[in-house]
Amino acid sequence: MIIKSVIDGVVARTAHPLGCKEAVRQQIEYAESSQQIVDGPMRVLIIGGSSGFGLASRIALTFGGSKADTISVSFEKGPSEKGVGTAGYYNNHYFKKFAEQAGRTAINIQGDAFSPETKAQVVEAIETYFEGEVDLIVYSLASGIRHDSGNVWRSVIKPIGEPVSGSTLVLENDQWQDSTLTPASAEEVDATVKVMGGEDWEAWIDALINSESIGSGCKTIAFSYIGPCATHPIYLEGTLGAAKADLHQTSHSLNLKLANFDGGAYATVCKALVTKASAYIPGFSPYIAALFKVMKEQGTHEGCIEQMQRLFTTKLYNVDHVPVDNERLIRIDNFELDPETQKEVTALLAQLNESNFMQLADYEGFKREFLNLNGFGFDNVDYTKKVDIDNYISKSL
Repeated sequence: MIIKSVIDGVVARTAHPLGCKEAVRQQIEYAESSQQIVDGPMRVLIIGGSSGFGLASRIALTFGGSKADTISVSFEKGPSEKGVGTAGYYNNHYFKKFAEQAGRTAINIQGDAFSPETKAQVVEAIETYFEGEVDLIVYSLASGIRHDSGNVWRSVIKPIGEPVSGSTLVLENDQWQDSTLTPASAEEVDATVKVMGGEDWEAWIDALINSESIGSGCKTIAFSYIGPCATHPIYLEGTLGAAKADLHQTSHSLNLKLANFDGGAYATVCKALVTKASAYIPGFSPYIAALFKVMKEQGTHEGCIEQMQRLFTTKLYNVDHVPVDNERLIRIDNFELDPETQKEVTALLAQLNESNFMQLADYEGFKREFLNLNGFGFDNVDYTKKVDIDNYISKSL
């Protein structure tokens, strides 16, 4: 079948296997050609390793100098008679192929990361493939729903206290759309923290400690975002910010637990990027398009793989100690929050409207990165060729 990009509003409905392969290949190429990780981890568990920062971490640690073996947990939909499946499914498939060609172990575990059953399955895999211990745990879970003991929690992207108005760049028809988000209820705030906060991160570390799966010097990281004042009403001061604050607090308790193994736990604050979630947040997509424009002109623009390679070579490894700010956060967002960068972004944002956003901001780059997330928009992939989906259905990850 011929697979075309289908976008419903700001939601991608299709993924292209060969485009996903190209996305993984390009990130591997970057990691191999960049500053290399020295004395990095050899046995890595990545919770949420099928896309975004989780996938980029996996690539950097395997191909960026550390030569790590990896176990990744993700909950992806494979191809079937009903559809072509998710991009994450193909990312897992091709990463495993590339890693094994390089002589590395790459285990993909399909399951709900919140469930005790999946945690038990991972512990068994660590025993089988890693001689019972891990050196690094990357927590990069991006989920909108959590099931636990018959309960269901759903996260929401809403402000707290007051409504927030903003504009969204609608990728389906390249339109500027204004909208207003109503404030979250107390129950919605609690549910978002339950899904996206630090509780499950801590549950993973506890499970690994209890199963004696933590190696000497083991570290763990989870990803966060703070951003500039322009995004604070919908992000830092909203439900997402409440969840991230909980994540930051959890890093402190985990740091104490891993100190018993001469390790540590850190929340890592990253740069704004195009993700499935960020494309939806009102006010966020114009900011990202403006940010991309300014940072590309300055030569400081980074995607996931660039940030992760820099994280592992300048923050977590290759250093005498892990550099943190006064809240004990690793800051990899320093290029984004550079005062001169933000001054230019703020000035550009003030000019943007429905008539000029495509000309003044980097909307083309914004949309291309969204397409790339799902395997589209690569110049060296022939999207007119038929893809044998049945071949992927029969493959086991």
